[in-house]
Amino acid sequence: MTTTLDASSVRARPLAVASVALGTFTLVTSEMLPVGLLTPIAADLGVSPGTAGLTMTAPGLVAAVAAPALAVAARRADRRTLLIGLMALLAVADLAAALAPGYAVMLAARVATGVSIGGFWAFAAGLGARLVPERQVGRATSVILGGVSVASVLGVPAAALVSSSAGWRAAFAAMGVLALALLVLFAVTLPALPAAAPDAGTGAGFRMSRALALVLVLTVLIVGGHFAAYTYLRPFLEQVAQAGPGLVGAALLLYGAAGVAGNFVAGARAARSPRAVLVVLAALIALATAALALAAPPLVALVVWGLGYGGVGVALQLWIMRSGGGEMGTALFVSAFNLSIALGALVGGRVVDGVSIAAAMWPAVVLSLLAAAAAGIWGRSRTSGS
Repeated sequence: MTTTLDASSVRARPLAVASVALGTFTLVTSEMLPVGLLTPIAADLGVSPGTAGLTMTAPGLVAAVAAPALAVAARRADRRTLLIGLMALLAVADLAAALAPGYAVMLAARVATGVSIGGFWAFAAGLGARLVPERQVGRATSVILGGVSVASVLGVPAAALVSSSAGWRAAFAAMGVLALALLVLFAVTLPALPAAAPDAGTGAGFRMSRALALVLVLTVLIVGGHFAAYTYLRPFLEQVAQAGPGLVGAALLLYGAAGVAGNFVAGARAARSPRAVLVVLAALIALATAALALAAPPLVALVVWGLGYGGVGVALQLWIMRSGGGEMGTALFVSAFNLSIALGALVGGRVVDGVSIAAAMWPAVVLSLLAAAAAGIWGRSRTSGS
């Protein structure tokens, strides 16, 4: 067991940062694969599309439980060993899904995917401070979490392209092979990463601070509001904005590209003041979703939305690091994030069914404004590290 490292004495390891970013890209792409593959998965495995949708629900719910559980259970283990093991689990899960003879095996593979996602995020999201000097932590964290944005722009569309030419099983097999390749990359690029001392935010040494509590509240508000609207963005564009397939594809690509830009812009500034950055990001999300609900031109609004939401993950993670939340704080953040995705999609669905597609934008407006107010008022008066 070692003590916490002094960030100012850490030697920069850009290849290690890049390999962890590739890991987040692989995890998120694997998690999101069923989004564009539900119809062929359902047809091949003999289930309804709704039942096939559990292949998206299961990993998120499992990850929400796995993140804090693994942060406690594996608190003494070397993080390099854990990341290699969790990537091996993802490889097995993706390959098992590719070979699944029936729905039960497929769902079991997706449960294993959830364990890998929860554990990997809990240990990897805060590694920037252990892989680069203090002045580079914001940029390194942006790179690590940038794998999420890049996955949404490139990973899922690429998987859909593979599926269209070689079938949905080939898409899962390709991600399994990529995960196997990352095992080798991790072994070569990652240094030994001994567990931090208990007082550094793991196990029995963990204490919930006011700053961490606020971050978790903001996660629920921003992420929940985002997914209440974003889950139904495609039918919104088709039915409300009257967009054809070409415009829908261009709009989603534009949103994703703006998200990548937002991730890196926010990371550079949130390293100094995550609270102020989150106020701006939440306001951008509220502005964009309100504009869409009021029938503003969708492309401009989606760029603003992408810039806002693209920076949320890195800003929240950097706030956790500044508040001393440690790995357990990150694990609780991962748990809250995944639960918020499920809750937001559920709320949005009820609004869509009970009111209209356009009305799904309003929960995002309201919850984002609440988040901006909470970060601006409560964040200034009650928390540290902002």
